[in-house]
Amino acid sequence: MIKGHPKGLLSAALANMGERFGFYTMMAILTLFLMSKFNISGTEAGTLYSIFYGSIYALALVGGFIADRSRNYKGTIIAGLLVMSGGYVLLSMPSLITSKYIALAALLVIAFGNGLFKGNLQAVVGQMYDNDEFRNKRDAGFQIFYMFINVGAMFAPFLATWVRNTFVAMQGYSYNAELPGLCHQYLDGKMAQEVVDGRFTELAAHVSNGIAPASLADFSHAYLNAFNTGFHYAFLTAVVAMFISLAIFLTTKKILPNPTAHVKKEKVTKEEVMQDAKEIKQRILALFAVFGVVIFFWFSFHQNGLTLTMFAKDYTLLGGLFPSVEIFQSINPILVVTLTPIIIALFSYLARRGKEPSTPRKIAIGMGIAATAFIVMAVGSLGLPNLNAVKEMGGLPDAQRVTPWLLFSVYFILTVAELFISPLGLSFVSKVAPAHMQGAMQGGWLAATAVGNLSLFLGAMMYESISISVTWSVFVVVCLISMIAMLAMVKWLERVAK
Repeated sequence: MIKGHPKGLLSAALANMGERFGFYTMMAILTLFLMSKFNISGTEAGTLYSIFYGSIYALALVGGFIADRSRNYKGTIIAGLLVMSGGYVLLSMPSLITSKYIALAALLVIAFGNGLFKGNLQAVVGQMYDNDEFRNKRDAGFQIFYMFINVGAMFAPFLATWVRNTFVAMQGYSYNAELPGLCHQYLDGKMAQEVVDGRFTELAAHVSNGIAPASLADFSHAYLNAFNTGFHYAFLTAVVAMFISLAIFLTTKKILPNPTAHVKKEKVTKEEVMQDAKEIKQRILALFAVFGVVIFFWFSFHQNGLTLTMFAKDYTLLGGLFPSVEIFQSINPILVVTLTPIIIALFSYLARRGKEPSTPRKIAIGMGIAATAFIVMAVGSLGLPNLNAVKEMGGLPDAQRVTPWLLFSVYFILTVAELFISPLGLSFVSKVAPAHMQGAMQGGWLAATAVGNLSLFLGAMMYESISISVTWSVFVVVCLISMIAMLAMVKWLERVAK
């Protein structure tokens, strides 16, 4: 699969694994950590989550400008890895992270490091495909890159969960996703007496080796402390991954290209200047049109670390292959690695027959596939009580919970959609962006993702206030509108990309 591609492709992808590892560590535990640590609602946690994920991508635009201005892409990438590592170290300190605002500051340190790193490494990958030998393999190259960077993400939820659960066990307890919320509810005096005497006491005994606590208040404080401290230490797994990526990048950076400024012609006529300016304008307009469409995909897709994680905690029957909420976040990267060769083979098959869709058309198809995922979710959620009713009963009884295979099927469909959109979008940007704006335009793609991520909290607001199935239906509508908009622009985008 790597044969016929630039020799630096695999090195760049492996250097990106640490960033993906950290990203999926956060996808798995950040929302749960914020709600448990600071006793905040899903909507408030969603706001912090949105700011963090929006900043990751918005600051990529800043990182792109820094690298374009300094022409030192590799140095900027190294700085990004070091800054990200520092942010994760801050989050791992229980005595430091004493308020949600301090936590947000640490998250923004990670986001800034990610901004220095992410778009610029993608610009380096794009540079590998700017010569005639590899030009026609750009889409496949970015798909391969995307597949390998997700290898690290496959392990992140498992390791983060293992660290958290190991620490909880060292304190004499076992894991239960519902208990932090119930502990806060009890300590706040908001729990009905029948829940105190029933479900809460039963769960407290279950996680305490079958022994009912003498004091539920003492138990609540102790369990929350064990649970939250375990989360803090789980962030250290990302630091280890960052340093592995840094070692790989430092070892292999010599074989990676440096994106260079556009070479000017010695003699340029007035007509050529006007023609070049017109072409650059068309290219930038085309890129911004695509950016506008993908905003809505990321608004929907990145609910996997927010509302879909909350759904796993509140409505899904855990056990078997899915023993904890966080494990669901491993599904996406595992499927990315598994499905990418199949998607590449499909496009190669179509290309040999002259039927391969253009990159813009693939993105439009991906939006339709994403809509299908949320249709499945909406249908699977029919008849479920709203969240307020679930809280009043102290949690949904196991008999009323949905099978974990519902979430698995949704993640499967969303991953297929992602493979039609994310790596191919990166390929489109590297193909269309003017040579002297590679870093900035890769940052622009990520800034569009930022806008979608800054809107993620709207999903949490709907999740906590309206019908669950209606919440998913909103994402269906958003994805379908985006698909229609993309299809309307396909022919223009195809002309610009030639």
